[in-house]
Amino acid sequence: MAESAPADGRGGIDAELVRRLVAGQFPQWRDLPITPVRADGWDNRTYHLGDDMSVRLPCDAAHAVAKEQRWLPILAPHLPLPVPVLLGTGTPTAAYPHYWSVYRWLDGERAGADRIDDLDAFALMLAGFLTTLRGVDATGGPAPGPHNFHRGGPLALYDAGTREAIATLGDRIDGDAATEVWETALASRWDRPPVWFHGDVAVGNLLVKAGRLAAIIDFGTCGVGDPACDLAITWTFFTGPARESFRAAIDLDAATWDRGRGWTLWKALIGLAAQIDTEPDTAAESRRVLEAVLADHKRSL
Repeated sequence: MAESAPADGRGGIDAELVRRLVAGQFPQWRDLPITPVRADGWDNRTYHLGDDMSVRLPCDAAHAVAKEQRWLPILAPHLPLPVPVLLGTGTPTAAYPHYWSVYRWLDGERAGADRIDDLDAFALMLAGFLTTLRGVDATGGPAPGPHNFHRGGPLALYDAGTREAIATLGDRIDGDAATEVWETALASRWDRPPVWFHGDVAVGNLLVKAGRLAAIIDFGTCGVGDPACDLAITWTFFTGPARESFRAAIDLDAATWDRGRGWTLWKALIGLAAQIDTEPDTAAESRRVLEAVLADHKRSL
């Protein structure tokens, strides 16, 4: 998945803790080397376990673990690309208070334009994966809620924060255009049966091998509801022909695209408002995404 890196102990988790947990609960693997991965997430710490497995421990979002353990085995057989395969469920201890997981290792590196041979083909593969995911039987699946930051639910939950960010940024953005995009997104809701969505379709969760999309990871924010949240990759990563290929292949109606722009706008705005005076490099990326969303909305009119 990525090369190894030194542990930083984030969330009180380090390689020694993982070693003790594995030895205590999976003694058959106690002698395998344990090394952290370099490209790690914010909500979880991931470690190599030998050559063919990974250990994933939540820093605090422990509710996502049970959801992945419950639903990934059901989703996986229906999907056209590999997703994490559960090999063992770790239980809480005095040293670590959450459930945790052992997965089969998925080989690859996080997506990046310099690692993809054909971005158009990549976009089509991702669209096909998300379309297939939407078609899996959603009966009994997890509805939007705190477990996934309400992704898949109504955007109105984020109305106050979005408008506050627009006001905070003032004349440093086109506030009228941002408000128009936001209000257009709020004007519709998913009025069909709930469908599966991933919830965090970002480059860090898309693995590339030999220049092609090879696997999708981190289903901690998945659920059943409105799939509009899965469209953010359109503006955060894709550009030009690849963006249009993704849009055409994923086959969703105009109102869902409006809400997809709304989800992306919300995140870009709150990021930009928090970063603009303190983290100029990160703020520049949030601004790039914001401007892409505003321009795309204008073209859609």
